[in-house]
Amino acid sequence: MPTIPPTAQTPGPSTGPSPGRRPRTVLAMDPPVRDALFDAATLERLAAVADTDPALVVRDFADPAHAEALERAEALLTGWGCPMLTAAALERMPRLRAVVHAGGSVKHHVTDACWERGLVVASAAAANARPVAEYTVASVLFAGKRVLEARRAYRERRGPVDALALLSGAGNHRRTVGVVGASRIGRRVIELLRPYDLDLLLHDPYLPAGEAARLGARPVSLDTLVRSSDVVTLHAPELPETRHLFDRDRLALLRDGATLVNTARGALVDTAALTAELVSGRLYAVLDVTEPEVLPADSPLYDLPNVLLTPHVAGSLGNELGRLAHAALDELERYGRGLPFAEPVRAEDLHRSA
Repeated sequence: MPTIPPTAQTPGPSTGPSPGRRPRTVLAMDPPVRDALFDAATLERLAAVADTDPALVVRDFADPAHAEALERAEALLTGWGCPMLTAAALERMPRLRAVVHAGGSVKHHVTDACWERGLVVASAAAANARPVAEYTVASVLFAGKRVLEARRAYRERRGPVDALALLSGAGNHRRTVGVVGASRIGRRVIELLRPYDLDLLLHDPYLPAGEAARLGARPVSLDTLVRSSDVVTLHAPELPETRHLFDRDRLALLRDGATLVNTARGALVDTAALTAELVSGRLYAVLDVTEPEVLPADSPLYDLPNVLLTPHVAGSLGNELGRLAHAALDELERYGRGLPFAEPVRAEDLHRSA
């Protein structure tokens, strides 16, 4: 890998940016994403930490109208919808040294060409992990209370429901929750679940010895986790080796009445196999992501009473987007002051991240 240009390293007194410098920055994302991320106060802060035109939002690096701005850019502030940073795109940005992403994963736009150029990259993934973990924890607790089953009964009867009889096996006392993947989100889920009266299991093949216990969970093999858990929640990255990690055979290991929560990636689960299990009524599921990302209109998952299906909303939405914007601006400000990123993205870590 080529040597990182001096301005992209942790700068020294004479080679890096001076404290308080406002790097020339271009926004690259879908325009509606810019509008959602930056309110008046956040735009004011953006102007304070970066030399930028917030009205200019690049959606196509090859657009001649953006050529001058890209040629002068030292940093890109990216968001959802950012074009791929291919070698050809980077040729149009000879001064580019840093990419700061106001979102989670950078896999959709950061390519090998970025590392070959020696760019430094940061992401607001840690900030985006918080609402996903909160959604997951709500799903786990609702699953234990058998909320879907209670809703169905109340809606059908439209009168008194004998909850003691109907939900005799419900509750979150000493339930076992299995967390698949010690990612940022997986770790945050464990942290948030620790105060509850639950038994927490964790599987992650990359987890150092003793780390699970430090987090507050018991490390187990994946199949042991699946067999033992009342609720299984997925937080593993989408990799070739994790595709259909939950296939027909592994789904069959789940206890009758168990709940599968997926807020990670749809490809972790064999949709056809899961659909068959859910149609049978044996399992419950909370699915914020699926494969394909938008299910066909005739998918039974839209209507099954034992399924809570949402359109990829667990991540940052609404007022949570301000947290992403400020996290990204924190990094851009650090760069301008000559400091290393607080949440850097490294090439060697991408193969194990979402």
